[in-house]
Amino acid sequence: MFGVVFPDHSFPLDATAFAQVAPNSWALDLSTLSLAAAPRSAVVFLLPAAAAALPPGKAVAVYFQPAANRPFAFLGALGPGRPSASLPLPEAGDEPEPPLGPAKLGVAVEDAAALPPPPDGQRAERVALRVGENLFNFMQSFCGADGGKLVVPTDILDRWFRKFQERAKKDPSYLKTFDF
Repeated sequence: MFGVVFPDHSFPLDATAFAQVAPNSWALDLSTLSLAAAPRSAVVFLLPAAAAALPPGKAVAVYFQPAANRPFAFLGALGPGRPSASLPLPEAGDEPEPPLGPAKLGVAVEDAAALPPPPDGQRAERVALRVGENLFNFMQSFCGADGGKLVVPTDILDRWFRKFQERAKKDPSYLKTFDF
């Protein structure tokens, strides 16, 4: 149904590496992995069949617990419109009590409407990625090929930015389309 890759390490894990802790919840105890250091981020993804089979109104929520004596923190959610995400993993923090026990990554199928909004840092990253995708698509429409290299007009960034600004002025909700 889902998988995870830790970018600073070289092996992907599928759902079989997770322990099922409830009918729709799974947890991965990071101490069971042979990691040289604690991962700083995780790329979590839905397999195509799972994304298509997710019931309407449901999402796959991703949580992280930096230590057994710390609470799980909501990192984000996946669904048909967002089948993968690169999520930063928080550290145990400056709690007065030292972190005890292994870190865990949790995954649960939950009602999408009941999920909290993702942390602001992720929102900014998603918006930046969507704006970059918009720029790439605009540039690609003007590309030519020259011996295996893509060639674009020198004023392409100015043209894209003007068009972007004009559209945002005409339609105030346009910028909201870059957040998901």
